[in-house]
Amino acid sequence: MHSVSVAGVVLRANGDVLGIRRRDTGEWQIPGGVLERDESIHDGVRREIAEETGLLVRPLRLTGVYLNLPRAVVAMVFLCAAEGETVAASTEEASEVGWLSTGEVRTRFEGVFAVRVADALVGRDEAFVRVHDGVSVLAEGAGGQGDY
Repeated sequence: MHSVSVAGVVLRANGDVLGIRRRDTGEWQIPGGVLERDESIHDGVRREIAEETGLLVRPLRLTGVYLNLPRAVVAMVFLCAAEGETVAASTEEASEVGWLSTGEVRTRFEGVFAVRVADALVGRDEAFVRVHDGVSVLAEGAGGQGDY
């Protein structure tokens, strides 16, 4: 069985991306988490981002679906519009929250998480579908759509 997670790429008018530093691992990522039973996908995106950052958002479109093979997690990522700009780290899940430039995303995020931001910024109509091993996006022949 697989678990399902949802996450959001939230953009500010200047192009900065909302990022969180996870309290459990210390890694920078976009906000998100596991979808709860009986919760709609869009409600899950809104809830996870609000819990981790204090920011209310509106999901705009699905930008990618990512399968983490070792952890058996399917992550759905949405481009989201912020309903405000003030953010604050949650006490339980995020030790830091901030607006990051795309350059900061590339240097702070692990590749398998930075690709989710890059995919959201492409602006194509069809969502990316990628497979990764927890570290690297796998080549198209392995079920993904190429390396990042």
